[in-house]
Amino acid sequence: MDKLLLQGGVKLRGEVSIGGAKNAALPIMVASLLARGENVIHRVPGLVDVMTMGKLLANLGAGFHYAPDGLVIDSERIDNHVAPYELVKTMRASVLVLGPLLARSGKARVSLPGGCAIGARPINLHLMGLEKMGAAIELDRGYVIAAAKGLKGAVISLDIPTVTGTENLLMAASLAKGTTVIENAAREPEVVDLANALISMGARIHGAGESMIEVEGVHELNPLDYTIIPDRVETGTFLTIAGITGGDILIRDCRSEHDDALIAKLEETGLIIEKKDSHMRVAGPGRLTSRDVKTMPYPGFPTDMQAQFMALMSVAEGTSVIRETIFENRFMHVAELRRMGADIGIEGGVATVRGVRKLKGTDVMATDLRASASLIVAGLAAEGTTTVHRLYHLDRGYERIEEKLKKLGATVERVRDAR
Repeated sequence: MDKLLLQGGVKLRGEVSIGGAKNAALPIMVASLLARGENVIHRVPGLVDVMTMGKLLANLGAGFHYAPDGLVIDSERIDNHVAPYELVKTMRASVLVLGPLLARSGKARVSLPGGCAIGARPINLHLMGLEKMGAAIELDRGYVIAAAKGLKGAVISLDIPTVTGTENLLMAASLAKGTTVIENAAREPEVVDLANALISMGARIHGAGESMIEVEGVHELNPLDYTIIPDRVETGTFLTIAGITGGDILIRDCRSEHDDALIAKLEETGLIIEKKDSHMRVAGPGRLTSRDVKTMPYPGFPTDMQAQFMALMSVAEGTSVIRETIFENRFMHVAELRRMGADIGIEGGVATVRGVRKLKGTDVMATDLRASASLIVAGLAAEGTTTVHRLYHLDRGYERIEEKLKKLGATVERVRDAR
């Protein structure tokens, strides 16, 4: 396993380019199962999760390789309908193959994803929606076994706006007979990007980005040739990095409108953000002011930025109250921030952060993807050396972040961890 060594206290300056969105790339990769032929997806980041999804698609019979112009998936022959536990257990997004396999092959056997470090996240709403579309579903020894002679349109009302649930149902409905209406649908930009990718394949989808989506099923779809959106969480992470280091960073190839709630809150803290076309300039004027946040489904404040924002608030002036409403176990980074000198109290889903003047570098352990990012944010401002262990969490969602940080002037090194 690798670890990251950071020397804090440097005001980072320069330019950074944002990569493609992991949470858009994964479902769009799965959407290739809905069409026969060669699919090309542009701007796919080189991440561990992308490679895991590629292995799963290859296990189902698809060809998978990187080419100079993008990621190529050949879905002409899909001769397997089983997504085994060995692959699904490492990445919850693997469950997205359920809807497309059912729509294309009429059958699917997909391992339950189980829980994860930040919460249980069950798939009951996925299954409810597919059953309403005519699928017969049973659970057997940790697997979802689904069959349908032909999916049919239905009105599906989701209890909560689940992102992967909305995506699974969108893909299944694209090839169903008749019209499907998804009520209380997730509105995230990644859901919209999937819908746009499906539309480029010939799907008839209306209302993506709103709480009600209508899908008119078609007989067949064409292969993909699509460019995915920039990663709004990577964008947000560099916004907080500029803020905590008092730096001045030009963030290129981003979509500021996807980070509206985060940007509004960061501006309240005193961060200076200038938006223009596909880039933003962000400057930290000095010590920022504490502000409260509450995570909410999009377009609210993103849960995927809660840990990074907490790191920023740990050195802000005043007290910040951070409420986590999406995942029940997403404060595991708090113990590690405390090791660096942060003053954070937790009661239930509420964290109270009392800003301190300085954090101190030490050895810390990443517990999940966004927690690892928060420790890097904190380490860039801490006195001395911060060593972040279990870097494999970071590699699931950030492509070559140490190289990007070096270009901004950070002293950072990835080394082999002897543990």
